[in-house]
Amino acid sequence: MTQDATKYHINRFAKEESWRMFKIMGEFVTGFEALSNIEPSITIYGSSKVEQNDPVSLQASEIAFKLAKRGFTVVTGGGPGVMEAANKGAMEGGGLSVGLSIDLANEQASNKYTNLSLRFHYFFVRKVMLVKYASAFILMPGGWGTLDELFETLNLIQTQKIRPFPTILVGRDYWKGLMDWMKSNTLTKGYILNKDLDLIQMADSTDEVMEIIEKSVVKNDTLPSP
Repeated sequence: MTQDATKYHINRFAKEESWRMFKIMGEFVTGFEALSNIEPSITIYGSSKVEQNDPVSLQASEIAFKLAKRGFTVVTGGGPGVMEAANKGAMEGGGLSVGLSIDLANEQASNKYTNLSLRFHYFFVRKVMLVKYASAFILMPGGWGTLDELFETLNLIQTQKIRPFPTILVGRDYWKGLMDWMKSNTLTKGYILNKDLDLIQMADSTDEVMEIIEKSVVKNDTLPSP
């Protein structure tokens, strides 16, 4: 490749990157404008791969239904599986059901159970939106995406970039191995402190989840008392 050709490709790449910045800004602006009035809201994470008749999906739907009845907007990643179940439960509960989906090569279309749906190209913009307006985070069993959201949320709370909202792991049997590993390795080696693990709460039943929400969110004036 000649020197002129190299310069051309470098300049073209720089221009493309500059325009990409405007696309990123546009996604942030769209998200902020669309979601600025959804509070109080709670974000539910979980696997996109479970069927709607799976116990995990059924519980996600039940939790979302009760949250909607309690006056919370339910926010999910807008996809299938747990996300679809939670959005469905929120709609059936008469609440605002929000889906924030992402462009993926192998991902299904956004689910149909949303009153408000946004689609993002950039993962990091979508992740900001999933966190920014939430008063609590509920994590059903899931894979890489769910784990990614768990640790990013904990890191944001630990570093005081967001307020210490409840982070609730649903399904002790599913999460126990991860919690045991963090206690026996990450904690004992001094990479985290006991207070960091205290940021995580665990629940099995829907009633346990709602009890945590009532104590940690409603009590702090996010919602009026019943």
